[in-house]
Amino acid sequence: MSTSPPVASRRPHLLAAGAAAVTVVLWASAFVSIRSAGGSYSPGALALGRLLSGAVALGVICLVRREGLPPRAAWRGIGVAGLLWFGFYMVVLNWGEQQVDAGTAALVVNVGPILIALLGARLLGDALPPRLLAGMAVSFAGAVTVGLSMSGEGGSSLLGVVLCLLAAMAYAGGVVAQKPALAHASALQVTTWGCLTGAVLCLPFAGQLAHEAAGAPLSATLNVVYLGVFPTALAFTTWAYALARTTAGRMGATTYAVPALVVLMSWLALGEVPGLLTLAGGALCLAGVAVSRSRRRTPEPVRGEAGAEAVTAGDRS
Repeated sequence: MSTSPPVASRRPHLLAAGAAAVTVVLWASAFVSIRSAGGSYSPGALALGRLLSGAVALGVICLVRREGLPPRAAWRGIGVAGLLWFGFYMVVLNWGEQQVDAGTAALVVNVGPILIALLGARLLGDALPPRLLAGMAVSFAGAVTVGLSMSGEGGSSLLGVVLCLLAAMAYAGGVVAQKPALAHASALQVTTWGCLTGAVLCLPFAGQLAHEAAGAPLSATLNVVYLGVFPTALAFTTWAYALARTTAGRMGATTYAVPALVVLMSWLALGEVPGLLTLAGGALCLAGVAVSRSRRRTPEPVRGEAGAEAVTAGDRS
């Protein structure tokens, strides 16, 4: 018996899962690059440099692929996502993480995926299956554990907590706004114009960017360019591709794998050897993601029972 139909039917799901995996890996790598560039670039300048680099990369791809303007029906979602997620979120998060320690940031910022699930259920009609809620609870606990275990001796200011909370809210609002736009425009169009919108919002930091780039070491500037090309241009496009094929809540839960990957990348790139508590938190993050993305298996009908039903139906006709 040929197995090609089941494989063909699973292909969209596998492609979406692969796109989500690319996003998670690249967003985790952004943690290391932000730490490397953060010593030379202020929050606003870093966000603008990242968005400009991403916009250039995306623009080139759009020209090569001859992508036109998004349909009118997609502009509202693109605009809201660009303002909240690409623009406001990046600046506020960079600023907030300078004011609080890693544990507080993990506690506040990782409320974002939970807000995405709740907003998705309220505004988009997404379901909230028990497995999704249970997986998010486990992953949230793991993310907080990772953050607390990696905290130094830094303190937490009220301003920093508020900034991180605003970042989480902007992230959630941006994702929920982006989802309907993907029903009308391609992932590349939504990402490109969202990135451009965020860059325009951050233009007031152009003077800071020019001044700081003149005195920054080459390694810091290269990290800004990397942030724009890979964790922004590529990762946000693969995110949009996957988001168009699943619910906002399920995609939000997937990002809980980021803290676990950050632990591994910090170990490899920065030489920060994780402790047992950090490893345990990372394991909780991955376990929660696995639970949240799992689906209840539908039992297949037994061949004999199906045949008997067909015979019975034939007798009745």
